[in-house]
Amino acid sequence: MGAFSLPHWLIVLAVVLVVFGPGRIAGVMGDLGQGLRSFRKGMAEEDQPDQPADRDQPSDKP
Repeated sequence: MGAFSLPHWLIVLAVVLVVFGPGRIAGVMGDLGQGLRSFRKGMAEEDQPDQPADRDQPSDKP
C-alpha cells in the first residue's frame, strides 16, 4: 500500500509508450517545455519594474 515501487512505474511507462507511441509523447513533452518557458518568461517580465512613460506624466507647458 502507499507508493508504487520501481517495477510498477516501469510497467506503467511501458503501457503508456505502447498506447500513445513515442512520437506523440515527445510532442506532448515539447509542448509542456514550451509552456514552462513561456511561463518563466512571463514571470520574469512581471518582476521587472514598469518604466515610466513620458506621455503619462503631466507636462508643465499649457
